[in-house]
Amino acid sequence: MAFVNFNLEGLQDKIKLVPIDLKNRPDWYKEKVYPTNKVPSMEHNNKVIGESLDLVKYVDSNFEGPSLLPDDPEKRKFAEELIAYSDTTFVPEVYRSFAKDARTLAGAQFDYLEKALLKFDDGPFFLGQFSQVDIAYAPFIERFQVFMPEGFDYDITTGRHKLAKWIEEMNKLDGYKQTKVLEHEKMVEYYKNRFLPVLTLQILDTFLFLFLV
Repeated sequence: MAFVNFNLEGLQDKIKLVPIDLKNRPDWYKEKVYPTNKVPSMEHNNKVIGESLDLVKYVDSNFEGPSLLPDDPEKRKFAEELIAYSDTTFVPEVYRSFAKDARTLAGAQFDYLEKALLKFDDGPFFLGQFSQVDIAYAPFIERFQVFMPEGFDYDITTGRHKLAKWIEEMNKLDGYKQTKVLEHEKMVEYYKNRFLPVLTLQILDTFLFLFLV
């Protein structure tokens, strides 16, 4: 999500991107850059900032460009609530739902977003106008929208017109389009290998239990 921020702030020429192989992270990254060995991270003014949400806020506050938070106190408060919710509830709950009842449990999370998108009517985004909140949710919603029809025959936009419109408007932003997942098939295959075997194993355990009983 930080890369969305870089593109939308027009910082491609001011920030040097160093690609990291996530499956084989170099020793120097953990030893000299970011001890937690997580990505992304950024070094600026002899300080290293990590975690995507923190990076979004840092870039917005410390680099030139239009602010991605409104002046309206009510909107700023709602922004903080939504950004925190994405990290503590939305993302982990949707991922956890893949091993349980994805349609019901993940569906509740997408219903929450649909309701949130109803709060302000001065634009199609979470705060009406585009903001940090949209950057926080965009990468995850994109992946869930691609994977869930394949993994669970579930369309996250069905019955959620505000969410469908939000996705449509996000896809019009050039800075966002440059960061989108290009190889959907590979992403779906990765998610299936990571999450669906767990679900299959749970179904098998249930079947064996019923058979033995």
